[in-house]
Amino acid sequence: MNVSIDDLASEITSAVRQYTEDVTEGVEKELDQTSRRVTKMISLSSPKESGDYARGWTRKKIVVGGEIRYIVYNKKKGSIAHLLEFGHAKRGGGRVSGKPHIRPSYDQEVPSMEQRIKAVIQTGG
Repeated sequence: MNVSIDDLASEITSAVRQYTEDVTEGVEKELDQTSRRVTKMISLSSPKESGDYARGWTRKKIVVGGEIRYIVYNKKKGSIAHLLEFGHAKRGGGRVSGKPHIRPSYDQEVPSMEQRIKAVIQTGG
């Protein structure tokens, strides 16, 4: 493809715009897939006394100023998530030990997500 000097700036701008759109789409897709995997892993590793807590895990996409975030949370029994993760004091004394299930799921998925995002940026989407 031959481009005249007069059209060079617009061609470069167009190529950069396309690259940016492709990378943005690839990163959004990776964030979506990773948040799905983390949500599923947390659900599978959650304590299951009644099953409501384990089934309550979901995620929400939040976009603020062009920044995309996925929040993974428990919609049914979110108020006890930290108690189950870290443990808590018993009413009559003593402690209940925690069962880490949230942080290990995050720690397992996020480093590989970062590598996949780097690959998306390097390949242009």
